[in-house]
Amino acid sequence: MTPVWTDDRGTAYTGPPPRRVVSLVPSLTEAIAATDAGLLAGATDWCTHPAGLDVPRVGGTKWPDLARVLGLRPDLVVANAEENRAEDVEALRVAGIPVWVTAPATVDQALDSLERLCSVLDRPRPGWLARAREVWAEPPTVPDVRAVVPIWRRPWMVLGRNTFAGDLLGRLGVHNVFAQAADRYPRLAKDEPARVDAELVVFPDEPYAFTPEDGPEAWPQARAVFVSGRHLTWYGPSLVEAPEVLVSQLSR
Repeated sequence: MTPVWTDDRGTAYTGPPPRRVVSLVPSLTEAIAATDAGLLAGATDWCTHPAGLDVPRVGGTKWPDLARVLGLRPDLVVANAEENRAEDVEALRVAGIPVWVTAPATVDQALDSLERLCSVLDRPRPGWLARAREVWAEPPTVPDVRAVVPIWRRPWMVLGRNTFAGDLLGRLGVHNVFAQAADRYPRLAKDEPARVDAELVVFPDEPYAFTPEDGPEAWPQARAVFVSGRHLTWYGPSLVEAPEVLVSQLSR
């Protein structure tokens, strides 16, 4: 009997192990490529890792070219509940293409989700995933600090409750001052950043490319640090390096 696996949203995959996978998520593209690159039949224009990945491109994560996806004849499409639109996922399913949707809100959920995806792909746990579990069992930390994490400006948006990146930072000793907010990504008024009670403001380089000249001026009360967005928000092989990379950047 073929095992039945369910994605992060509870949708079952009951088919045979897929042999042609289109990824609509950069971190999952990297994860699949690091596990068995031969499975990838396509990826988005934003799938930058691994470097030199030579597969057909299907547009962006928010607006993929669905005709292009279907033309690649995938056995499975992998998507994410935040990065990809629900209507695109539904359109692919209506067209008869199974879609595996991830939605981790913690590091542990991400690792478990990746384990299930490897099972669906009929691949044993890869070395990078085993190593990721090891490093996150006892990650390095910085001294406890209250921080705010902007992810966009015009309007300002910050990490709020129940986010993967917030959980990841919390495990490194960084406590998000918006962790109890009503929204997962609260919007702030133009003059609100300067009033936020935080010691540290953590600027990732994606999805908004913050720089020392674009961002810190709005948060004069807090020390600014710049971190790798890939290590902060991607779940895949980058999780192996993430604790060391981020603690180093947070400590500057």
